[in-house]
Order: sequence, then structure tokens, then C-alpha cells
Amino acid sequence: QVQLVESGGGLVQAGGSLRLSCIVSGSGFIVHTMDWYRQAPGKERELVAAHNAAGNTNYADSVKGRFTISRDKNTAYLQMNSLKPEDTAVYYCKIGAGGRWDSTDYWGQGTQVTVSS
Repeated sequence: QVQLVESGGGLVQAGGSLRLSCIVSGSGFIVHTMDWYRQAPGKERELVAAHNAAGNTNYADSVKGRFTISRDKNTAYLQMNSLKPEDTAVYYCKIGAGGRWDSTDYWGQGTQVTVSS
């Protein structure tokens, strides 16, 4: 069974930093992709940063140069620097996991990030 646990959210002042973690537990599967999404109140969930199986990364334009996604085995990190009030949202980890040739999406429970001005 695949389980994701996110941590690292909190309240920070504008200009500050936070580091989110997403720990994947379970056995019998391969974690192919690890992504971070966010959802602000009244808005749709959006992709923030993606890390694919080849190690390539991709970022939303709004966070480029400020956020960094990384991966260490089955743990994903999102280093968030120079935070802005508009970064306030619930941040979700999503992974693609399965066998060698298939993948299913799994979501974490989310962690709240609040940036005060």
C-alpha cells in the first residue's frame, strides 16, 4: 500500500523560506514521478514543481527561481525561498507509482503554507 506523508508547512513572513517534505512509504512499487501542487482558497489546484523519472524538473512560471524540487529515493522536497503572500495555499505531494511499465497517481493529505505580508 502506498502512503504519502507531507510535512514542513507553516506560517512565515514574506521573504522567508520553508522546506516541505513528502515521505512515501510502502513496498512493492516503484516511484516514477514526484510532484508538488498547491491549491489556494477559491482557486483550482495547480502544478508547482515536477520531478520526473529521469530526474528532470519543471516549474510553474510563478515560482521559477524561488522554489526547488528535489528527490532522495522515495522522499521529495520542495525548498521555497523568497516566499510571497500569493504563495499561500495548501501544498500537496503527488506521486506516480506502480510497476516498471505502469503508474498510478497517489496524493498526500496536504500541508498548509501561509505567507504573511
